[in-house]
Amino acid sequence: MHILKLALFAFPLTLVAACGQVDSTPKPLTEKQTAVLMKELSGKVAGTPVNCISDFNATNTIRVSDDILLYRVSGRLVYQNKLRSACSGLARDNDIIVSEQFGSQKCKGDIIRLVDRTSGMTGGVCSLGEFVPYRSEKTAD
Repeated sequence: MHILKLALFAFPLTLVAACGQVDSTPKPLTEKQTAVLMKELSGKVAGTPVNCISDFNATNTIRVSDDILLYRVSGRLVYQNKLRSACSGLARDNDIIVSEQFGSQKCKGDIIRLVDRTSGMTGGVCSLGEFVPYRSEKTAD
């Protein structure tokens, strides 16, 4: 009887162990992803990375890849965020991004979750990195 109980207890653990670790290594950008990144950052110059941006300014989110998000503030300012590790499924743009943040800012270390639009099931869970501002250079008139 003890062997049966042990087997019933060990079987679910074996299934979990069989899943293994999820590979969080970022994949190289595809041609399409590179084109999106170039379109959004073209003519802009990278500034000093910051740890937080106003949530008000981060309403237009562009998914580039499983590890790169862009937050377009205006035509002249875009923040690039390289996630701390790849977030499987982020680039597909099928899931809703749910942010877990404190206060009115998105900050390095804040957690984002992917939630399936149909089932409501949680998918990938990721952590934001630093925000690199890309600004259009001012032209002398």
